[in-house]
Amino acid sequence: MKKDKDKNKDKGKNKRFISVYSQGSFSNFTIWLDTETGVNYIYHTEMYAGGMTPLLGPDGNVVITPREEIESMTKTDEE
Repeated sequence: MKKDKDKNKDKGKNKRFISVYSQGSFSNFTIWLDTETGVNYIYHTEMYAGGMTPLLGPDGNVVITPREEIESMTKTDEE
């Protein structure tokens, strides 16, 4: 039960992972951003199967979003 309490405690706060892009419905691709490290992950689902891996750029390196861009994406209207 502790996890449920922790989950409710974080409501309204920035989440560690945010979805930054999604495409498809039956076969779905979603790009998730780790807001702490900046690493982008691609997640693919089709029916009852799915998989996640770091997103690679054209040079073969992991795509990392700069801290400034992450902060602009996660700003709340409360400020």
